[in-house]
Amino acid sequence: MQYLFDEDGRRYLDAFGGIATVCCGHCHPDVVEAMVNQAKRIQHSTVLYLNHAIADFAEALAAKMPGDLKVVFFTNSGTEANELALMIARLYTGCHDIISLRNGYHGNAAGTMGATAQCNWKFNVVQTGVHHALNPDPYRGAFGSDGEKYARDVQEIIDFGTTGRVGGFISEAIQGVGGIVELAPGYLPAVYNMVRKAGGLCIADEVQAGVARTGSHFWGFESHGVIPDIVTMAKGIGNGIPIGAVVTTPEIAQVLTRRSYFNTFGGNPVSTAGGHAVLKVLEKEKLQENAFVVGSYLKERLNKLKEKHDIIGDVRGKGFLLGVELVTDRQKKTPAKVEIGHVMNHMKDMGVLVGKGGFYGNVFRVTPPLCFTKEDSDFFIEAMDISLSKL
Repeated sequence: MQYLFDEDGRRYLDAFGGIATVCCGHCHPDVVEAMVNQAKRIQHSTVLYLNHAIADFAEALAAKMPGDLKVVFFTNSGTEANELALMIARLYTGCHDIISLRNGYHGNAAGTMGATAQCNWKFNVVQTGVHHALNPDPYRGAFGSDGEKYARDVQEIIDFGTTGRVGGFISEAIQGVGGIVELAPGYLPAVYNMVRKAGGLCIADEVQAGVARTGSHFWGFESHGVIPDIVTMAKGIGNGIPIGAVVTTPEIAQVLTRRSYFNTFGGNPVSTAGGHAVLKVLEKEKLQENAFVVGSYLKERLNKLKEKHDIIGDVRGKGFLLGVELVTDRQKKTPAKVEIGHVMNHMKDMGVLVGKGGFYGNVFRVTPPLCFTKEDSDFFIEAMDISLSKL
């Protein structure tokens, strides 16, 4: 569940969840049973021969979507899902230009590396047709929490960097690899409007923020009051199983019938059976509600820790997608790159695992399994408090 064990049998509290992936808990019996039972029937066919496990999971996912988002394409990962989404947007609109956000991360294949906007994750290969807009970062951004001011940069990119027409816009609702950065309020509605006026499609990357992790909503984009044209997901929909998905409308999905689109393992029966079991567990055990209640409690305790330790510059995020940014100077917001490593190692010695991220590598990424309890949160806070005091 929320624990991991090393080779000597020592138990660790997992507050990273395999990079925001394990949502139900490690080795959840319902998920394991569903996969084992499916493996006994058939492990792999292809999507050429439809299997009930594939169709049932697709229907269950589509039922979680607003509007006309009803067609599901399965992939093996978030990178593959975003690659497919970008291709669909370009095919549907006839435009190659894509707008993404600085500090965003969307994968490590050719197209997604272009959409990713951090030098840490970009190799020196050809990356074309992507424009990176100002990041609407309330903590480090030039306009604070004024989402509409950041949105003007997207309009200027359309006006001065393209033909006036674009293929699409892709963003996370909360940037994961970028350091759990929440988008400034009002930003997404304004940008979605601009992009659609320019003929583009709006893509919501829900690989980390989706599947009940934020607690308040099942999908991260829902808290911004928008409905995307394409939604991508992975990680949490499989609880550690390699599976991703693209969900879009019947009209947009038609573009893939122009040629033969195919993914050998996308929609693998074992993976989809496991994914369907994940959705059932989330509902049965009310894990979205737990993410909201316990996540809010944990964030409140982290904010109190911020009052005690000056090295904590910012606490942000929602549910169980939380970020704690460490800085050596609160006014200058100087990244505490070295210090965060010391704290992480000391917490590990105390039996707590936590991730880190952000462009400067100075942000704790607190993304535990959604079964995390208040008692787990208290232990996490105690470990972080003691470890920070050791600096």
